[in-house]
Amino acid sequence: MRANKSDVLLSTTLNKQKVKIFFTKQGLIIAFLILIIIFSLFSDVFLTERNIKLVLRQVSIQGIMACGMTVMLISGNLDLSVGSIVSFAAYLIVDLYEKIGMWQAVIITLLVGLVFGCINGFFVGILNLNSLIVTIGMLSIIQAITLLYSKGSYIIIKNPSEQAFAFLGRGFLGGIPFPVIVFLFIVIFFYILMTKTKYAIYIYALGGNKKAVKFSGIREDLLTCSVFIITSLTATLGGIIFASRNMAAQTAVGSGLELEVIAAVVLGGTSLLGGSGNVIKSVIGVLILGFLYNAFILFGLPYYTTQIVQWGVIIAAVWLDIIGKRFEFEL
Repeated sequence: MRANKSDVLLSTTLNKQKVKIFFTKQGLIIAFLILIIIFSLFSDVFLTERNIKLVLRQVSIQGIMACGMTVMLISGNLDLSVGSIVSFAAYLIVDLYEKIGMWQAVIITLLVGLVFGCINGFFVGILNLNSLIVTIGMLSIIQAITLLYSKGSYIIIKNPSEQAFAFLGRGFLGGIPFPVIVFLFIVIFFYILMTKTKYAIYIYALGGNKKAVKFSGIREDLLTCSVFIITSLTATLGGIIFASRNMAAQTAVGSGLELEVIAAVVLGGTSLLGGSGNVIKSVIGVLILGFLYNAFILFGLPYYTTQIVQWGVIIAAVWLDIIGKRFEFEL
């Protein structure tokens, strides 16, 4: 009898652990589905094809940036300069577009984004400075550069018939918004990068076990530089798409995007402490916030409620991250 009771107790404990593990791994998807069902019950517009395409197009920029930010957070670093990079990239490409042509403007803008990433990577990876402090400084510097370059003015593409550039942000391919297609390709690229390559192993080790990186002979400084280049390039691409969508730019278009992207990534389960994360779940985090903000608009809630949600998500994610690590330790 005692043996049977012990077996039952052990079985119950194991089942509870399995349930906890299931909700830990699949809880985000379940929450997303519940959210969709609830909002669809209160709005006839919410699940229409038009609204879904609208949300997907709206979150495509944040989604592209979230892929880069996922790699950043997994590495144990943080980049708060991405919003200002979006602003500068958007203004720069609009200004250069009519002067030198579309593709030349795109290439130069991407190169400038690359430079910003190299600068961040140099200070954090080579000089071993704190990523939070460095990127806050870069945020201010890039904002200042944008203001000096633009003189605080609003800029538009004067020739509205330029459809090639507008297609990047406004076009459709097979009925799907082109920015969404770009977003999907970026997601696939980062999924392969972070699941099928040795680079992913090094990045996870960089955020979770730096000693392992050193013993493996990999240069930690160059690895750190690479993640800042990635986030800068994804932010630059986001700025290009934003400029194409609006055929215009102003100096603060990317303001606050860094927090929005970080909120989506940590909502997807990527640890702010480094060493764990998942690109696909980050994308789900982006979609959850995107549909949530869309629901706020449909229900007539004020815009500032989105900022409250962002901060709430970040604080809750940090708290759950700490609890989750304790739970893993207990297991």
